[in-house]
Amino acid sequence: MVLRQLGQLIYDHCGLNYLQNLPSLESKISKRTNELGMSIWEYTRHLEQNSQEWDVVVELLTINETYFCREENQLEVFQSIILPQLTGKNLIRIWSAACSTGEEPYTLAMMVAETGFIPLDAVEILATDINKKVLQTAKQGWYSKRSLSFRRMPEHLLEKYFVERDEGYQVVDSIRNRVRFRYLNLLDQDEMERFGEFDVIFCRNVLIYFDRTAIQKVVSSFYDRLAPEGSLFLGHAESITGMNTGFETIHTEKSFYYRKGDSSYEAVRSLGS
Repeated sequence: MVLRQLGQLIYDHCGLNYLQNLPSLESKISKRTNELGMSIWEYTRHLEQNSQEWDVVVELLTINETYFCREENQLEVFQSIILPQLTGKNLIRIWSAACSTGEEPYTLAMMVAETGFIPLDAVEILATDINKKVLQTAKQGWYSKRSLSFRRMPEHLLEKYFVERDEGYQVVDSIRNRVRFRYLNLLDQDEMERFGEFDVIFCRNVLIYFDRTAIQKVVSSFYDRLAPEGSLFLGHAESITGMNTGFETIHTEKSFYYRKGDSSYEAVRSLGS
């Protein structure tokens, strides 16, 4: 079936799994095929031969619903438990691995600033996404007052870290300067290796679109990129418990996260390589 071939091509490229929901794939892609006057078969060939077309596909298939201070229980754990463990480091590195329009990494920078015991210049935040269009919005750091970005934003943070401008709010420079945005396909392990080592990784509400094989691959890359006993935060509906990833689940009163620390897992991987 031609539609299944397109679904497989998309899965192999970026891990988005529409193979079990082909009608949804057809619905999302039909606007583009109609625009180009192509059949699904012709569009599949077009996609194989034109790498720039992937930017269009990603925009059509990814959901970029996000907002500031999302999942506040996790943010409280990050601020009150994780960050105090990292004090004394010359540089704390944090990765927002699916940053969308930037609300998450900017929120993380604000959480650091709010601690009062970690200077902002001791923190580096890398923010990546596969959707180049949302990255442009993220880099600008400006959000309309009419957007849903501020639905959970406490008033004191809005007043402290934003400047009102042109019917919206601009993130202040001290926060914007802590975040570096880059394009990344999470299945590109070679590119991820160039990022170096991180103390904390956030990848929330992304793995729900992947199958078990793709999840295992992505989480394995996260494991490799984390410092010893580094922390991984996933979305509240996502779980890697029981997948033999090398992470241990840490439960707190407010939420849970994953910690790298299983040396036996590293030994088994090295034997198998």
